[in-house]
Amino acid sequence: MYEGRFAGQVALVTGGARGIGAAIGQRLAKEGAQVILWDVLESTLVKTTEEIRKHNLHASYEVIDITDKVAVAKGIDHIIKHHDRLDVMVHCAAISGPTSTNIVDYSAEDFRHLLDVNLYGSFLVTKYAIPPMLDKDYGRILLIASIGGKEGNPGMAGYAASKSGVLGLVKAIGKEYAHTGITINGLAPAVISTPMNLDTHPDMLEYMTDKIPMGRLGTVEEVASMACWILSKEASFNTGFNFDLSGGRATY
Repeated sequence: MYEGRFAGQVALVTGGARGIGAAIGQRLAKEGAQVILWDVLESTLVKTTEEIRKHNLHASYEVIDITDKVAVAKGIDHIIKHHDRLDVMVHCAAISGPTSTNIVDYSAEDFRHLLDVNLYGSFLVTKYAIPPMLDKDYGRILLIASIGGKEGNPGMAGYAASKSGVLGLVKAIGKEYAHTGITINGLAPAVISTPMNLDTHPDMLEYMTDKIPMGRLGTVEEVASMACWILSKEASFNTGFNFDLSGGRATY
């Protein structure tokens, strides 16, 4: 833990109600940031925010659907109106969709919904987070992708395709703003122990875990630790890159 590493900074974390988003939000707050959590899970979002505040840390929340262009734009405007800046944006909001489902049995509606949440949502929050960062010529953007987007997991076509798209977004947009003070990176974890795993078929979960040489799931604390370095001023020469956090699974 680096006390004060994000002092004076304002950080937005989408998908902040639970799992990876909650862990990153808590870590950013502990390191001095004023954290704003977005999610659609209102009751869980409130509890997570209150838990952070219990430790005399700065956190607030807003119920935002990251697939709603108007809501995302208004949400960013609200942050700037109240804080006059946005230094950090971490996009964790995602869904896993159908698992252990062959493409011929995968509904078109489920596939489109996966793309809306995981890919279109990534596009929207990045699109609207960049302008206020440009005003200050500083910013850190991190999109949470997945090792499944790099290597693909059978039975999860929608998830793999959507996360592959996130990896591509990072590479393209990172280059677009490499000449500024804004860095845009991705983080591709292997399977992490989160509530989202409750929606994953046990056979699928076993398959993914068996591919990890360390033989275990990652923890949200491990994700938060790496994320906060990528989001810090220390990581000043990294942009357009997708970092791995895979327990040895990543092969390229």
